[in-house]
Amino acid sequence: MLLSSTLAAAALAIVAQDQVVLRAAPRDSAQQQTILSQGDSLEVRGEKMDFLQVYDHRRERSGYVRTSQVRQTTLSASEAPELLAVARFVRDTPGTEAMGIAFVAAYLKAAPATAIDAEPFDILGTLADRLARRASGASKAQEALLSTQVDTARQYGIGFIDIERDGRVRLCYEGEAFRRVLALSKQDVQRAHAALAITRSDCIDPTLLPSKRQAVDQWRAEVLDRVDISKLPEYLKNRIHARRASVWASLAFHEAKQSTATVDGIATNAAAQRALDALASVNKAELSEDDQSAYAEAAIRTGAVRWGAQTGMRPVGRLTLRAAAGENGQTCLSVAATPAAASAQPLRCTYGVVWPQSLSVNPAGNIAALAVQPLDGWREMWVLRRNEAGWTVDVLPPSGNAPDLGYVEFAGWVPGGTQMLVAREVRQDGRMRRSFETVRLDSLLTDKKAEEPSSLSTFYRWQDAQWKKLTVSLR
Repeated sequence: MLLSSTLAAAALAIVAQDQVVLRAAPRDSAQQQTILSQGDSLEVRGEKMDFLQVYDHRRERSGYVRTSQVRQTTLSASEAPELLAVARFVRDTPGTEAMGIAFVAAYLKAAPATAIDAEPFDILGTLADRLARRASGASKAQEALLSTQVDTARQYGIGFIDIERDGRVRLCYEGEAFRRVLALSKQDVQRAHAALAITRSDCIDPTLLPSKRQAVDQWRAEVLDRVDISKLPEYLKNRIHARRASVWASLAFHEAKQSTATVDGIATNAAAQRALDALASVNKAELSEDDQSAYAEAAIRTGAVRWGAQTGMRPVGRLTLRAAAGENGQTCLSVAATPAAASAQPLRCTYGVVWPQSLSVNPAGNIAALAVQPLDGWREMWVLRRNEAGWTVDVLPPSGNAPDLGYVEFAGWVPGGTQMLVAREVRQDGRMRRSFETVRLDSLLTDKKAEEPSSLSTFYRWQDAQWKKLTVSLR
């Protein structure tokens, strides 16, 4: 964190407003030198009437500003408590982030090294993170102003990264101050806030290679595991549990991708079980409105990998499913009508994770449902059908949009052989949607759907007992 070069002056003025004019002379009619932003630090070189004579090292400009538009400090140790008090005051005031960062920087310069604890870094991280969020969601009218504030923050060594996702660029704080909080703080609340800030999934580069993404997720899990939640307020415990569920669900997907393609001898995915345990630990009675979205995201991610926690195959009657390693890391599936069949019909190869534990066959033995997860947080359902020519495969995705977050899963067979029950959870345009549906087997089109199983009589009557026991969609 580079703070010294900007705050090297013995007498300093911190700009407290946006759009402050630096003028060539101490009067409002004088020529404009440049426009200053809140948080800018100026070296004080004199005073004339109600103007300060200053020098802007960042822009290499000298001039005059009104005294009322800046806050002065000599960066002496005696002023350190006052500087920290101002930073505390603006910490939770939207729109003052750049100025707050400047005051924290001034405090770190003025305070004796032995007096500096985790608090100023907690404030600094909070301000930088909120500034990044505001800049990411800025309207056209606010873009220029917030961009200037971000540039000002960068002058104090605050690092931001651009994350491009779904055609949009998001600005994220890189988290150095929060890492210092984790290293210095003994306060559980501070540590929890810091851990949550640096483990967000929306600030991870989506172009990372799988091996690097797995390393990032492993680091996120370790950071969250180091937080002692026993004395945290209930709402904060919920946030930690939900974040842990999301992270361990991602790790479960990574583990499954690395495992050998096999149907026999299914091994338990410990990460999937940890995700389920973390999700189950959320106290829904104490879940705030602000945390509903994060909880729903954790549930979708966990729901996508929940089969990894199951060790046994479902009873599948006279159908045998086989998996083998294919080329370039693919898993190739084949199916045989009877366990004693000498050969199996090849079906399809996939780069996704096949969850063989999920295989369910209808009573007639000619249709089966299988969970296949091609992406982290995105699980599809393969519908296998037998006709005169053999077996065919159709893919039912969570939604028709580009993959974001979602899963679709088998929930039961409807007597008559023309319909099956399906549960879906997806995130579309930032909104979470959950539905319980009856789907036609001939076209895989939804016949009827409802937000709750009890609202759909067919679903309520014929839902599969094992699905009802294991699904997270009924949380």
